Amino acid sequence: MSLNYIKNFYEGCLRPPTVIGQFHTLFFGSVRTFFLGVLGFTVYGNEALHFSCDPDKREINLYCYNQFRPITPQVFWALQLVTVLVPGAVFHLYAACKNIDQEEILERLVSTVFYIISVLLRIILEALAFWLQSHLFGFLVDPIYMCDVSALAKIFNISKCMVPGHFEKTIFLSAMYTFTIITILLCIAEIFEILFRRLGYLNQPVT
Repeated sequence: MSLNYIKNFYEGCLRPPTVIGQFHTLFFGSVRTFFLGVLGFTVYGNEALHFSCDPDKREINLYCYNQFRPITPQVFWALQLVTVLVPGAVFHLYAACKNIDQEEILERLVSTVFYIISVLLRIILEALAFWLQSHLFGFLVDPIYMCDVSALAKIFNISKCMVPGHFEKTIFLSAMYTFTIITILLCIAEIFEILFRRLGYLNQPVT
């Protein structure tokens, strides 16, 4: 019986009950993850090694880089992807435990409500991630970062640091913002699809 639960859970995660949800899974799981995993490593992989300040000392470079990047973008976006997956995974676990097939989810009022709640939670988490990304990384990456080293150096308080590949990082930031907006729009469209299909089930004649 437990193997059947695992099978239903796996199929539910890969094949949501809506067409837009399936496209969202494809977009989310393939394009976004590939973009982050491959291009993200290329753009940000060696950033800390090439981040240099004036004077070019290891302790100052490390101190300023930690100030410049409180959290590395790859870690932030990976956490975003995992967090946004949680509501859907919890719902499909619930559906698997209740032995609800994907075709039956939108036919049952309770499961439909729970599924809509999971989609709304995805929207909230994506919007929160968008806000956090703008707060942590901004929208543009400047070539020069002015680092406050007053706690580290006694002779000077500000160190000028060179940010490697700032133009590439600006493009990548814009792409990640775009992905977040697209997924939010897909979630909103999925809710409308659910409502329209639910109305279709309610309007079906009783036989």
